[in-house]
Amino acid sequence: MTTRLPVDLAKSYRLLNHGPTVLVSSQHEGRRNVMAAAWSMPLDYAPPKVAVVIDRNTLTRELVEGSGEFVLNVPSRELAGITLAVGSVSGREADKFDAQRIAAFAGDKVKAPLLEGCLGWLECRVIPEPHIQQTYDLFLAEVVAAWADARAFKDAHWIFDEGSPRSIHYVAGGNFFETGESFVAEK
Repeated sequence: MTTRLPVDLAKSYRLLNHGPTVLVSSQHEGRRNVMAAAWSMPLDYAPPKVAVVIDRNTLTRELVEGSGEFVLNVPSRELAGITLAVGSVSGREADKFDAQRIAAFAGDKVKAPLLEGCLGWLECRVIPEPHIQQTYDLFLAEVVAAWADARAFKDAHWIFDEGSPRSIHYVAGGNFFETGESFVAEK
């Protein structure tokens, strides 16, 4: 089991600031789903807010609109195949958790599941903005709890040591890249 550490909400934006692909998990009235999203970002840190695009035709959208909450899960390279799979099939056709054997656990603040094997988790409550949701499929949310895998994120920073797990970034056509080595720029 992964050692999951709480992340200070004021620093939770750092889990997304480098633009990783995320898995959006949702749950409402006994139904659950997960989808891949390449378009998510932090918006603010006091209180922490995020934005994510959720297409109007997805089951995730239906569940998020019904529940008013979701989780942004930050997968690692080990979950790239699952990330591609859940981004390629509709949750209306099959239970993606069962089909992909995705293990999940409960969060502290929302009912949407947190996915095992991820590097970070942001529990989110939707900030209703009907116009932008309908016009642009863009959802704004407040981060109400945040967690990170202790092997990958410590003291509000990603760890880039040799062998530490890294987040992934989707390019296109099944191609990803993994976050690379960090460096400090001089002024």
